Amino acid sequence: MSVDHTKNIIEVKDVSFSYGNTTVLKNITLTIHQGDYLGIIGPNGSGKSTLLKLMVGLLKPTQGEIKLFGQNLNNFKDWHKLGYVSQKAVGFDQLFPATVQEVVEMGRYGSKGLFKNLNKKDYEIVEKSLNQVEMWNYRDRLIGDLSGGQQQRVFIARALAAEPEVIFLDEPTVGVDAKTQEQFYTLLKKLNRELNLTLVMISHDLEVMTKETTELACVNQSLIYHDNPANCIKGNYIEKLYGDDKLINITSHKH
Repeated sequence: MSVDHTKNIIEVKDVSFSYGNTTVLKNITLTIHQGDYLGIIGPNGSGKSTLLKLMVGLLKPTQGEIKLFGQNLNNFKDWHKLGYVSQKAVGFDQLFPATVQEVVEMGRYGSKGLFKNLNKKDYEIVEKSLNQVEMWNYRDRLIGDLSGGQQQRVFIARALAAEPEVIFLDEPTVGVDAKTQEQFYTLLKKLNRELNLTLVMISHDLEVMTKETTELACVNQSLIYHDNPANCIKGNYIEKLYGDDKLINITSHKH
């Protein structure tokens, strides 16, 4: 899809965040437009996940302001517009006795309310969401019996079931093999282009991010770069982000 630069979905203005006396992020300003596929990269401990948690309302800024769909974060109520896919391995019980379909049905309760019964339309949305990630044929399988890549597709389907306008993904391919990663990135590109979904993804894989995303944000406490991924490599931003060694590895790997 074409990015609509007249429609701001997320506005982060002069945002800083600290845990006690430890500064994690300082003076971050960036705007995410409808249709963007934003990759956020940076070294370990650079504040990437903290920035994501601030944007989805899991944390509150120490300073600055965040707006979602034109509303200040403190007043925002339409949380179903935001989908969030965390790292698969964190807090997920492999023995959880739920089928694939039951996991995705959980995504409908975000917009309906927890104690409302699902109706025909809800089940149609669940089926559509599973088809979009090519997991409908696995609907009766237990989630714990799937491979890591298949589980992540189910978690994306759960996010899609809420019919969001933007999906946030926190290092979704950690612990997944290279072939599965490639299939996963193909799926994300399809969701971005064909379903008009705005995507915001954290990754440690710089090469993939420069190839897959439409926008790249380099974060190491402050925002070092936010623009076209190709220009990031051409400039000396990676050197500022990681140091000389990383830059040498990337440029030599690309030849």
